[in-house]
Amino acid sequence: MKEPVLVVGLGGAGCKLAINIKEKLGYDCLLVSHDARDLNHDASKILINTSPVLNPSAYLIRGVSFGARGSMEAKINGYSTIMIIANLAGKSGAALAPVVSQIGKELGKSILSFGIMPFKFEKDRIFFSGVSLKRLKANSDCTVIIDNDALLESNPDLTPDACNVITNSALAHVISTLKNSSLPLQTSILSTSKDISDIETSLRDSIKMLYEDVSANSIKKTLMYVVGGNKVPIGILNSMVNTISGIFGNDSTRVSMSVTAGENSKVVLLTSIEGETRFDRYDPLGFIPKENVLDWDEPDASVKIDLNLDQIE
Repeated sequence: MKEPVLVVGLGGAGCKLAINIKEKLGYDCLLVSHDARDLNHDASKILINTSPVLNPSAYLIRGVSFGARGSMEAKINGYSTIMIIANLAGKSGAALAPVVSQIGKELGKSILSFGIMPFKFEKDRIFFSGVSLKRLKANSDCTVIIDNDALLESNPDLTPDACNVITNSALAHVISTLKNSSLPLQTSILSTSKDISDIETSLRDSIKMLYEDVSANSIKKTLMYVVGGNKVPIGILNSMVNTISGIFGNDSTRVSMSVTAGENSKVVLLTSIEGETRFDRYDPLGFIPKENVLDWDEPDASVKIDLNLDQIE
């Protein structure tokens, strides 16, 4: 990351996380959403005004956002690194992530993006979030994917709200350590566990969440954050590194550890991958090469236009 850094929060969850990162790291912050309630924070903001439509579609939000392109360019232009945080399960996040990342790419900025994927039972959102993620990855130097559904599948006793709290906390922890660590310029999966006293069980649950999204041979590098690791015996920490290296079983897979202080013990895995993930299957047309996709640079948008045409019978 090159300073100055601008954290851009898109949609409700993205705005909350961006404000949290601003308070922890002191970076400037920009909030963008179609819902004025998401922008009720002390930060720079842009409202994508879809009035008079009360419940706009994601396509409409995306279309209207092109009218605010000049404002977004002016806000972004003074920064070297743009950190985009978007809940791709929400309409604003999925609609705006491709647009904002494209603006940053065209301005020559370093783009670091974090995308939160929907639960599998949110079937009406899966396709649009998959398409949005594909565009976000294409525009970003580094993309970190957080899959709430994988956490829910590995912990079926959790509620959706509890999953959101856990993954948002893990995401905030990883971002808060970026000044002291680095991320590879590729796609990464963020996996974690609920707060439990046994740190080795937390590691097992984090690996289980990871395997919901990727296969073992796709894993190229893993950074293991041990939150509360300052209270864990050295022998256990060493055993955890050896265990995870043995599980992946690939000599080219690198495993490193970062120990941080915390009230509760938890493992957060940030895993760099190559190849296909289950998110690529969210878009059934994803196998079409980019050069054969007509709307790749300017994604589909739907804007209501009243042409006042008389009906001819």
